[in-house]
Amino acid sequence: MKKLLVGSIVGSLIVFGWQTISWTILKSHDKEYRQAPNQDALISSLSQLPGEGQYMIPRADPNASQDEMNAFQKKMLDEKRPWAVVTYHKEYDSDMMMNIIRGFLSVLIGVFLVCWVLMKQTSSFGTTFMSCLFIGIAGYLFIPYSGHIWFETPGAMTNFIDVLVAWGICGLWLGWWLNRK
Repeated sequence: MKKLLVGSIVGSLIVFGWQTISWTILKSHDKEYRQAPNQDALISSLSQLPGEGQYMIPRADPNASQDEMNAFQKKMLDEKRPWAVVTYHKEYDSDMMMNIIRGFLSVLIGVFLVCWVLMKQTSSFGTTFMSCLFIGIAGYLFIPYSGHIWFETPGAMTNFIDVLVAWGICGLWLGWWLNRK
């Protein structure tokens, strides 16, 4: 149990620590969020949205018939119209404490699950290291890269580097810690 808990806590500090360094000190993700010209007019326009959430703009009416949806898509293609995915919040909140707590807890649970799985098998330093990398890459392919494929979200390479560094260092730690006698 001690091996599981210590491995999970230290591994979580490594992964969360890298995320913090990547986002705040290295500012690796800054280029993913651009400033819009005339942003005050844009945000004023967005305030007409019915509520918080994510919006695909433009989008066919979800209750439209298949023919209406096909016509909408044809119009978009023929006119080469712009489109956007917007995450809208009604008011700005700079208090990051709950985000930090939830972020760390999600990493802690993730590393705990990885440790638990790795401890159920006989492995070596190399196997543990590579397993951590592969689990990190699988998570990347399922979430950030999937968003990049379908919605052309920016940051695919930055997120991939984050996975390799965070889970690589975590794999080095767990490879040593979990395989100690």
